[in-house]
Amino acid sequence: MKIYYAGGSCSLACMIALHESGQAYDKTKVDLKTGLTEDGTTFSTINDKGYVPYLVMDNGQGLSEGVAIMQYIADLKPAAGIAPANGTLERTRLQEWLTFINSELHKTIGGMFNPAMTAETKTMSIAAANKRLAWLSTKLEDKDYLLGTFTVADGYLFTVLSWCQWVGVDLAAYPVLVAYQARVGGRSNVQAAMTAAGLTK
Repeated sequence: MKIYYAGGSCSLACMIALHESGQAYDKTKVDLKTGLTEDGTTFSTINDKGYVPYLVMDNGQGLSEGVAIMQYIADLKPAAGIAPANGTLERTRLQEWLTFINSELHKTIGGMFNPAMTAETKTMSIAAANKRLAWLSTKLEDKDYLLGTFTVADGYLFTVLSWCQWVGVDLAAYPVLVAYQARVGGRSNVQAAMTAAGLTK
């Protein structure tokens, strides 16, 4: 498999899934500003959506969209336990969390990286993010991970929450989430994924 990624982007969540499942993979960095891969290839010729993450599977087919990629990776190695089995209520709960992170947090927090965003819109986005983070904090008060044990949803949430410091959202207002970030970030496989993505020295 090969993952196309950009440092600091949501592709980190997919790389966390790869490390947590113990799967070997190749990686190619994409410069999202120039649209070129590290070897100079125009990325849109590989993924016509033009954004990461993008996974090339062992059979040569491509797969886009992080939530789909994370679940695909998890299902290749079910013994790793990073996603409940398909067809179970627990798997539906995982998808519920992935959808929440994707639609309510990723788009809201990630959208604030847009330099064209007006001050008024950013103020509204920060308020929306804080509303969701306050709710999320109550859900993690009595457990270590979203579903009790670590899943791909935790890798995704860790990735998105790590953006708060760069967009004016004060995560320190939520001690439960700060502790959660430290817990997930302390996992050896998360550290390995961050190093692979060029996010640690």
